[in-house]
Amino acid sequence: MSTQIWAHRGASAAAPENTLAAFELAIRQGADGIELDVHLSADGAIVVTHDESCRRAANQPGQVSQMTLAELRALDFGQIKPGSGRQQIPTLAEVFDLVRPSGLMINIELKNSVLPYAGLEQAVLDLAVAHRMTDQICLSSFNHYSMVLAAGKIRSRRLAVPCGLLYSCGIYEPWVLARHCGVQALHPHYANLQIPNMSEDCRAAGIRLNAWTIDQPDHIRQALALGIDAIITNVPDTALALRRELADRI
Repeated sequence: MSTQIWAHRGASAAAPENTLAAFELAIRQGADGIELDVHLSADGAIVVTHDESCRRAANQPGQVSQMTLAELRALDFGQIKPGSGRQQIPTLAEVFDLVRPSGLMINIELKNSVLPYAGLEQAVLDLAVAHRMTDQICLSSFNHYSMVLAAGKIRSRRLAVPCGLLYSCGIYEPWVLARHCGVQALHPHYANLQIPNMSEDCRAAGIRLNAWTIDQPDHIRQALALGIDAIITNVPDTALALRRELADRI
């Protein structure tokens, strides 16, 4: 199977990140999957946005965890990309409803490294089961304790939801760490692809390799040549074109 192209926060180079508009565009562009970030609102809604604060995406004060869904809905999350029109913060349920017919994979990053969000793993899994999306999602987090917890819940419920360890700095033999944590994938910063035999060693260990955030054409070509499992990118249209270009040469 060829390397998949996952749209980072949707097609976020062209549309406001982590909005339904960005996810719709990624689907239209032909991406194989999307990546998104989830928090819990003050009233327990699973909402899709990257930062703990609303400042960058909506140009308003306030912490996501301290605001109700109604309060968050009153903000314009399209302001991060001027001229794109008003965008409400989406719930994960809304994204599931949008993406399910397309069959795309959804890489759900649990944003629980700064705030632990007790019960986030369970809430996401419950929602995925309710929306019949367990075969279209994978979970990831920089909080590796969270991934161990999620993987245990997945096994106990006999679900087939992969989990991945997000990290940025070099980790020695990270595939060993992945197996120790009981997860199926590594989600490293793309600079880690420079480590000799990284992709081969992950493949030999049965660990998937999904790297972020790969936007430069030369870096995309390198990742494609290595045959990693997924490229997470802000420019899925560019990555898809380069994948077609490589396929035409073979």
